Amino acid sequence: MQESSKKEAKLIGIAMVVGLGLGLALYFSGYSDLVAYIKPIADIFIRLLKMVIVPLVFSSIFMAMINLGTPEALGAMGRKAVGYYFLTTVVAVLIGLIFVNIIQPGVGADLGGAGLQNLSEHMADKVSSQEGLFQTIIGVLVSAIPTNPVGSLATSEVLQIILFAMFFGVVALYHPKNSKPVVSIMRSVEHMSLALTHGVMKLAPLGIFVLMVDVMAKSGFDAIVSLSKYIVTVVAGLGCHALILLFIASWRAKKSPFQIIKDVAAPLLTAFSTSSSAATLPITMTAVEENLGVRRDTAKFVLPLGATINMDGTALYESVAAIFIAQAYGIDLSIGQQVVIFMTASLAAIGAAAIPGAGLITMSIVLGAVGLPLEGIGLILAVDRFLDMFRTTVNVFGDCVGTIVVDSMMPPESFKADSGEVEEDPVFT
Repeated sequence: MQESSKKEAKLIGIAMVVGLGLGLALYFSGYSDLVAYIKPIADIFIRLLKMVIVPLVFSSIFMAMINLGTPEALGAMGRKAVGYYFLTTVVAVLIGLIFVNIIQPGVGADLGGAGLQNLSEHMADKVSSQEGLFQTIIGVLVSAIPTNPVGSLATSEVLQIILFAMFFGVVALYHPKNSKPVVSIMRSVEHMSLALTHGVMKLAPLGIFVLMVDVMAKSGFDAIVSLSKYIVTVVAGLGCHALILLFIASWRAKKSPFQIIKDVAAPLLTAFSTSSSAATLPITMTAVEENLGVRRDTAKFVLPLGATINMDGTALYESVAAIFIAQAYGIDLSIGQQVVIFMTASLAAIGAAAIPGAGLITMSIVLGAVGLPLEGIGLILAVDRFLDMFRTTVNVFGDCVGTIVVDSMMPPESFKADSGEVEEDPVFT
């Protein structure tokens, strides 16, 4: 299976390069409208990935609770995961602040006619109605508790699904006799979801090819050229943070950095093309378990949690974007105001949904915290989709590294052996 995963990563890489070339060719030739005829292929691929998320996350979290054996082991893993994710998010924001203050991409920037009017009406309403940081954090905590678990499953509310699965799993630990039939069903659901994920991945090269054609055929390089200094700042900051994560992964996994990159190539390339941590989750779980050798129970618990609360790339992006907007408007921010941005971006990123463009919504929280005009969001809108690909890739890589770190810190006796082995479905292998 490991060779199969590496082959898929290679095919995805080829599909991205070919899609990039064809997309640019359509853009410069004036035939970008032709993408509409193949775009449904990409839509189907994304929907198939999302289809797997709910059964996979719910069954994986539940079985992780069962296999951890005791609530104490669960608490230990949870503390390590949350602690690691918060620490790396703080580091990411700090890196962003350093890079944006050194490069100063907004100084002398041409504002043109950019502004909030460039946002769609729906997006503009959501941005304008954002509450303050405290209310947002309280809102995230309160809304994480589902009032109707079936409704949460139906609407793919991942954080609520995780919390309910954890509660359900802990109850099952305390009532092993009564929960035995449920555990058996959940084990089957988990195995079937993994088999289905392998099947969906057969379509990944084609789906990602179409996604790349669509992105490049619509935008070309025009927006990239006009905001090149800002893009360089964001990408350089993300690259620096990714290198730190790579060093941590290599140290804890006792593997070379190149091997780490090869092992997680498939989820990283998928994250880059889809701009969705949630859609990439099934592929990330497979790569971490099969290629990096992370214990299944760690991956099943830490990765869904990370896809929900770990947004290193988004936090870094928001800190850079906020100060870029201030520089573009000629607003000098004090050290105190930058500290507020540091704290706000670190915490607001936790509330960002694992979907494309979510960073734009939480961006208004960061801007509002230091009194910057919300209209500034319009300045970066032209390249947001492009940069979203990079920051999502860093988000997913951070999830992978977090799983490695937590797994290396958990003693073997923390895990209870799972009697069910995941069987490969001959249809998909």
